[in-house]
Amino acid sequence: MVVELYQRYAPALRRKCERLLRHRSDTEDIVHGLFVDLLGSGRTDVDLPYLYRAVTNRCLNHLRDGRNRQRILAEHDDALGGIVRSGDARVISLDLLMKLRKKLDDSCLEVLVYRFFDDMQLDEIAELTQTSRRTVSKRLAKVKSALAKLDENATKERRS
Repeated sequence: MVVELYQRYAPALRRKCERLLRHRSDTEDIVHGLFVDLLGSGRTDVDLPYLYRAVTNRCLNHLRDGRNRQRILAEHDDALGGIVRSGDARVISLDLLMKLRKKLDDSCLEVLVYRFFDDMQLDEIAELTQTSRRTVSKRLAKVKSALAKLDENATKERRS
């Protein structure tokens, strides 16, 4: 029953979520989470209006949680946003990580955390992520490129 509901209504629910969140991976997580919860509950009296309300509430909770996360980070900036490790000439802090989260895909962020937060070597990261050392290097290059773009944008903002 739940699989049939998913096949029938998931595309519409994803579109609704995307309009609210404007982020595809969050949308997928919310819609999948809704159907996983339905599967676990064993409910059979589910219709489209119920699913729309449920997905709307989950999206709003997600947005609220994101705002709370930003508020908490701002309040505890000294403790949370301090120096973690130097990445070339740039310090990778939690604040910078939050900015990079918007620019990079999950695989690049994972490599960034392993390299600059966990202080792992390329070989260790490759083994942990089950990829080649070359793939890890390419992902780190994307991280460095995103850092350069952030620096470039910050420079432009200061000039204007």
